[in-house]
Order: sequence, then C-alpha cells, then structure tokens
Amino acid sequence: QLQASGGGLVQAGDSLRLSCAASGRTFSTYRMGWFRQAPGKEREFVTAITWTGTTTYYTDSVKGRFTISRDNAKNTVYLQMNTLKPEDTAVYYCAANPNQYSRFSDAKAYVYWGQGTLVTVSS
Repeated sequence: QLQASGGGLVQAGDSLRLSCAASGRTFSTYRMGWFRQAPGKEREFVTAITWTGTTTYYTDSVKGRFTISRDNAKNTVYLQMNTLKPEDTAVYYCAANPNQYSRFSDAKAYVYWGQGTLVTVSS
C-alpha cells in the first residue's frame, strides 16, 4: 500500500528526491515518516511529517539537508535529499503512523511500511 521510489546511485554532494505513493487507502490523516537502514546497521529514523504537513521532525544528521513534504491530494510523501554524503547510503523506507500523539521517531507506532528504495552515495 506504500510504494517508495526514487533511489539510485549518486555521488557525494548530489541530490535525490524520494517519493512514497500510497494506494488502497488514504493516508491523508496519518503521520508519515522515512526511516533508513544501512548495511549491517539497525534501522533508524530519518524524518516525519504530521498529517497537516505543518510540523516536521528530523534526525540531527540530516537537518538542513533533507526536506520532507506531502501532497495529500496525491496521497504521496516526498523526501528531498540534498548534499548527500556516503553515510546516507541505505535502504530508505516510508511508513505511515495513525497515532498523532506518538513520538515522531517511534518506529513501533508506524503500522504501514513501504518496500524500501536503495540510495547509494559514492565518495
């Protein structure tokens, strides 16, 4: 029901925009987030956005470089990633959280997950 796309191989300093398209149900009232998992590492929170789009939250390592946004009319969430670094290499997952009062970064609160899209940043 969540389809992430837009990953690829880029060089350090480049940009990518990931998309997460929802189908089968509307996620316009869900909090949406992006998580990532690098090879050999635990999955980590990247960013999230409230259902209204008015509030966003970022992990420190991506602040100022990544921007999350959403278009509820298109049932799609975006992750604009600028100034990419090799340490951003990971599989990126989008996820949907129906609980507007949970912590943004609490992965357990996200009940729908996309299949992931691979982002590889070469140095």
